[in-house]
Amino acid sequence: MLPVASWFKGDVMAIIDEALTTGGDPNVSDAFTINGQPGDLYECSNEYGKTYLLRIINAVMNEEQFFAIAQHNLTVVGTNGAYIKPITTNYIMISSGQTMDILLSTNHTPSQYYIASTPFADTTAPFDNTTTTAILQYNGNYTLPSSIPFPTLPSYNDTEAAENFTSRLRALASQQHPVNAPINITRQIFITVSVNQLICPNASRAGPDGNRLSASLNNISFVTPSTAILQAYYKKLTGVFGEDFPSLPPYFFNFTGDVGNNTLYPSQGTKVKVIDYGAAVEIVFQGTNVGAAENHPMHLHGVSFYLVGTGSGNFNNVTSPKSYNLIDPPEVNTIGIPKNGWATIRFVADNPGVWFMHCHLERHASWGMDTVLIVMNGPTANTSIRPPPAYMPPCSKA
Repeated sequence: MLPVASWFKGDVMAIIDEALTTGGDPNVSDAFTINGQPGDLYECSNEYGKTYLLRIINAVMNEEQFFAIAQHNLTVVGTNGAYIKPITTNYIMISSGQTMDILLSTNHTPSQYYIASTPFADTTAPFDNTTTTAILQYNGNYTLPSSIPFPTLPSYNDTEAAENFTSRLRALASQQHPVNAPINITRQIFITVSVNQLICPNASRAGPDGNRLSASLNNISFVTPSTAILQAYYKKLTGVFGEDFPSLPPYFFNFTGDVGNNTLYPSQGTKVKVIDYGAAVEIVFQGTNVGAAENHPMHLHGVSFYLVGTGSGNFNNVTSPKSYNLIDPPEVNTIGIPKNGWATIRFVADNPGVWFMHCHLERHASWGMDTVLIVMNGPTANTSIRPPPAYMPPCSKA
């Protein structure tokens, strides 16, 4: 298992809290790590002639990542816990919160080879543009190279390289691993994804024009309540959340063009979307050019969904669905919404509960690029939310 993560010279929660207080961008990380090490101190020893299963986890807070091993091909066989048709590649692009299962064959000349990971950040926003490394070391006796081979990775803003990789992800779609993407949709939701600002009196914050940086879905910046939404829903507490998260944005415009001040200033609220048990759901995520556009890794708790389509520009409800892949779409729980583009997911709402949906870039989640999907109970005890334990541990206030 190889977690790729962030490393800070400071308390992470204090960094986030300070950014939320000042309204500015949080400090970028000081380094990335592979298995907890920010550089060559970590060695990964392997025997020649074997095939290893690597489980790559992107635990980086605010960057998606490219990853490669010098002079070695990677065979990707799974993502987010589901099999895919094997992909042979010399690099991967893995979104924040994603996992990938990769086969590595140690069939090269016994030596040492760099493992490296760099950010993918197609944005004008600040980001950590450092490289983290480890060393793939073959066991045995051999002369160490004078210079350890280093992998060639795409540039940090190489959108084409990122999309070339992600577009190859296809479900295994076999008899043992069938695809069950719904065809007849009963619930459609269209969600715009934006980085915004909240106007502050006297221009007193650290964001643009003295405002506070914010983010939104359908122009609503999510406010985290002091009472857990799961607890409020189960106990039928009132005043904690509203059930009026909209199925459409407040109005339509050229989302990916010259947006001007369209929806730059969102409303705020704790609004959720309630979905009937068994509904066949389609969600179209539309990236926008509001604020700092970039690829957004969107994650949904409690659901493995099918990514049936992506595209650039504005989603067209007549022509865009013609490009959907309903034969072997990958089953995932995190997808990248292309910069100034769109992505469509489908799933059957058969897991009753309260499920957080959010951008997996921490700064965007903290700014309000979130909502909650509540899947209502089905007709039986087995299709209903489980009761809490006799003693329910209280949530931390930290």
